[in-house]
Amino acid sequence: MERRLRVHTFDSSAITRGAYDLDAHTLDLWYKGGDRYRYFAVPERVFDALLAAPSAGKYVNDEIKPHHRYEIEARRRRFRPG
Repeated sequence: MERRLRVHTFDSSAITRGAYDLDAHTLDLWYKGGDRYRYFAVPERVFDALLAAPSAGKYVNDEIKPHHRYEIEARRRRFRPG
């Protein structure tokens, strides 16, 4: 089964991009520092409101983080040949 995603690139000082999974109701947000957060049980209307918000970072801090469980993706180590 193919995942149905809505993907958006943000013009934000904090967030670079987001992906909303229409079937799983998860929201992945990539932050400028490189971290990716996955928020669970996010209604699509919340994603729509995030896209319309004057400040994506403020909306996430005020309306998403306090109300939705989230996980931070462990940083992947990059190995370079010696």
